[in-house]
Amino acid sequence: MDAALVAFAADGTVTHWNHEAARILGWTADEAVGRTGLAGWAVRKEDADGIEAALAAAMRSPGRQVHEFALLTKDGHRVLVRTQASAVRGPGGRVAGVYCAFSEVHTQMDLERSIALSEALFEDASWGVVLVDADLRPAVVNAHAARTLGVGRTALLGRPLGDLLAQGVEELECALQHVLAEGAPPAAAELWVTLRSEEAELPRRCWRSGFVRLASPLAEEPVPLGVAWLFQDVTEAKRTEQDNSLLRFRAHQLHRAGRAAAECPDPAEAAAVHLDFALAGFADHGLADLATRPAPAPYGAVADDDADDAYDTYGTHGTYGAHGAHDIYGTEATGDARDRAGAQAGTGAGRGAGCALVRTLASPAGEPGPSEACTATGIPVPYPPGHPAFQAFQRRGPVRTSAGAAPAEGWAAARHWPDGTVHGLCVVLRSRGRTLGVLTFLRSPARRPFDRADADYAEEVAARIAACLDLSGAASS
Repeated sequence: MDAALVAFAADGTVTHWNHEAARILGWTADEAVGRTGLAGWAVRKEDADGIEAALAAAMRSPGRQVHEFALLTKDGHRVLVRTQASAVRGPGGRVAGVYCAFSEVHTQMDLERSIALSEALFEDASWGVVLVDADLRPAVVNAHAARTLGVGRTALLGRPLGDLLAQGVEELECALQHVLAEGAPPAAAELWVTLRSEEAELPRRCWRSGFVRLASPLAEEPVPLGVAWLFQDVTEAKRTEQDNSLLRFRAHQLHRAGRAAAECPDPAEAAAVHLDFALAGFADHGLADLATRPAPAPYGAVADDDADDAYDTYGTHGTYGAHGAHDIYGTEATGDARDRAGAQAGTGAGRGAGCALVRTLASPAGEPGPSEACTATGIPVPYPPGHPAFQAFQRRGPVRTSAGAAPAEGWAAARHWPDGTVHGLCVVLRSRGRTLGVLTFLRSPARRPFDRADADYAEEVAARIAACLDLSGAASS
């Protein structure tokens, strides 16, 4: 900020008057230099005594003296200025005069506010603030941003943004380049990023970001110095918003499916309608397998499955127990480990507690289209022992499985699922206290693995499909 400079000799004569003083007060240097004092032309006579006393005190005191004066412009208006006055001494140490620098009070206050704001942003702000230079490298980082990025404030300086972010760096650099070229965007942006320090777990974070282009106030033409990037972590709020949106969508799908199924004269067709509505935004394929009845037991004997159905202490959600079905059955690292665990824990190898699973309903695997009922051949699906469908049937609860980060070749084919499947979710079809079969949802690599919320939704869909299949009589046949 330029300051107005005025110098007075020991007798009060004006000896120096710079360009900024002429701009503020309107008096040129030729008009001001040589005058004695300021009274009558740059100061009102009523204020002259106080100002002259303050200047005289500055000549007698060491250091600088700060005052606020009301000066007069050439056209007669008063302007409030803040002055800093200090004595000027000659070669022998005697006081030769006083030097006075002043500026308009509101300009000084604006400068002080700007400095205070900068200090607060880089020390106490609850937002992350990073000043990025024209080369897109951090130049200044505040404490909050350093904590969020997981490194020290000085360790960030001069490093490429790609050294800090594993995902989202392209979007961030594109936004910074746009701001350098075009200026600040009209609204804040939400960037999903992954820090390199957390790359192993890939915890994506959502940062609500604002950008401001910085230009030098001293240059005649605006020259961009860089970009101020302000961001705040809103991951939890965004995830809650996404979860609520997903719940609303799924509830709407269930409602629409119920309305559409009510218009179907055939209950089997209604079951296919429920499956089609469930697949939207949820899975790529859906399969419904019904269990065949075991061979008749000798007179007076009670078969294992009938005993379970007659004395079912679990009910439709019995497999949750004290720990939850997913905690027990869906936490292995890979699908193969899950299948082996199920084979060891199950009671029937290959046919699941004395019954086989026959394909009844399936969505088309090759091209999009409505789900259709399969031809009633009665031939069971050749699922291998420990298959997730058998595990779900035996435990009467959901079973999740995944191929892992690097799916083995033939992983889906070994489970008799469509090619490209890497995630599976099997839930039981239960109606009127009986286990009718298994409903399977499958996802391709483009989708994330199934989670607990997905299993809850799949069980809700399975209950509706089971009721339709039970009504159609397909289960008994």
